[in-house]
Amino acid sequence: MNPVTWPRIAAKNLRSDLDLTNEEAAQLLELTEQVKTRPEDYRTALSSLYLGLLFEKPSLRTRFTFELAIKQLGGDVVVQVGRINEREPVKDVARNVERWCDGIVARTLYQETVDELARYSRVPVINALSDRYHPCQALADLYTMRERFGALKGLKLAFVGDGFNVAHSLLITCARLGVDISVATPRGYEPKPEIVRAAESLATSSKVVVTDDASAAVKGAHGVYTDVWFSMGEETNYEQRTRDFAPYRVTEELFLQARTDAIFLHCLPAKRNEETTDAVMEHERSAVFDQSENRLHAQKALLLMLMGQREA
Repeated sequence: MNPVTWPRIAAKNLRSDLDLTNEEAAQLLELTEQVKTRPEDYRTALSSLYLGLLFEKPSLRTRFTFELAIKQLGGDVVVQVGRINEREPVKDVARNVERWCDGIVARTLYQETVDELARYSRVPVINALSDRYHPCQALADLYTMRERFGALKGLKLAFVGDGFNVAHSLLITCARLGVDISVATPRGYEPKPEIVRAAESLATSSKVVVTDDASAAVKGAHGVYTDVWFSMGEETNYEQRTRDFAPYRVTEELFLQARTDAIFLHCLPAKRNEETTDAVMEHERSAVFDQSENRLHAQKALLLMLMGQREA
């Protein structure tokens, strides 16, 4: 077998989507394509390397895909579920795990936990979800659109729902990859202004729009994306939020206002018939399970680019 090489990410960590450059994000999606179509070329690429997974929130897709990713690249994984700072400070956790593992994947309640792990760890730290960002999800999402439409520049993604972590990561990643993005939220639930400004500064060949008009957002969109209305473990003000978000439910009527070849996207888990309908989830142009599969491949590419330049 010929040696396989891949590009490296300049930053040591992936604390957020902002740790990637435009070129690195494009390279990562290209590498995702390679590891998906030729997995045998990379099966020993990270041989004898170990990941530590620190999860403060339950997980199906993130845990399965990171565990399988490192194992399918020749390494292995250790998982701990529970509050990271429950028994000792985050900085002590980081300096313990770095002695045993070659990388840390953290699914946390707060972005500050990811940042502190990265500050004190000498091995790469990957944000597998925080209250502010979900970078691994956005990479898989943009790869799914690239896979479906062949290229990204000139595409439009509409996100309809709560302007929190997933919307933040999509804003940044779409902007840097040349994809127009429109985020439609009820008033009072918009993305953080500083995230919108960051996306606008990256959008040299694309448009960034934040609106309260869901129909306008999906018009002309190649992808219509939604997410749950309540973050895991934070189901507060249920009645008020349900009233506020009801006009932003992605129904078939709303979905069909997008392009005739548009795909439906959702990072899962979905509350069927809440933020979207069962009919849209099961629509022939629903790509939600393609997204789920592509988490595995995008995260393989990310691990390769963060954890070392080795021969396969």
